[in-house]
Amino acid sequence: MAIDAEGFVAIKGRAKRFAKIAGELISLGAVEDLVSGLWPDDIVAVVAAPDPKRGERLVLATAKPGATKLEVQTWMKIKGASALMAPDSVVVLDAIPLLGSGKTDYIALAKLLRDRGA
Repeated sequence: MAIDAEGFVAIKGRAKRFAKIAGELISLGAVEDLVSGLWPDDIVAVVAAPDPKRGERLVLATAKPGATKLEVQTWMKIKGASALMAPDSVVVLDAIPLLGSGKTDYIALAKLLRDRGA
């Protein structure tokens, strides 16, 4: 949090939980909820990454061994999700970064995925 000279408060460092893809707002949480149905025993997390053509794209991270983009896309079609909600890529990690509270650390995850070129 920061307070400027005029006393206005700005909240900083909050993870953005929506992506704007081809002009449509996509809830990252809704995508996570859908994919959680596919792998109920594994943590999944979705972050937005820049895309030169569509504005942003979705990157799904999971610790599920062998997880694939095709598997996620097929599941989302079965569930009737919009094609815009399908992640552009799926990255398998050893572990998803977590905060001390046990919730996903989306800022650390986004940095980790950027560093990996995802």
